[in-house]
Amino acid sequence: MAQERILLTGAAGFIGYHVAEALLAEGHTVVGVDNFNDYYAPALKEARHARLLRHENYSGHRIDLCDLPALQRVMEEARPSLVCHLAAQAGVRYSLTNPFAYQRSNLDGFFNVLHLS
Repeated sequence: MAQERILLTGAAGFIGYHVAEALLAEGHTVVGVDNFNDYYAPALKEARHARLLRHENYSGHRIDLCDLPALQRVMEEARPSLVCHLAAQAGVRYSLTNPFAYQRSNLDGFFNVLHLS
């Protein structure tokens, strides 16, 4: 595979972090986006983010996908050839008490990624 510039949403999450590491190991440039929410211990995301920042071909952005102007700035600056969208509000039980967090992240945020892609 040719070396690509990849926008990766959810880059500081468990799966996103490991995808970023694999892409970087293959020689790709990764532009990570994560909102660093506190659904689970933010220190875990901070530690993953710090490890990714050690890579020369990684840049990370702390933005909410629902912030269309901020996401647009990142997309215009990065000009990715590929988008790997992994960001989402996780957790089934949490959805019972916080359904709008899911609507906002998983629908509105995803729509913004699609729109700008």
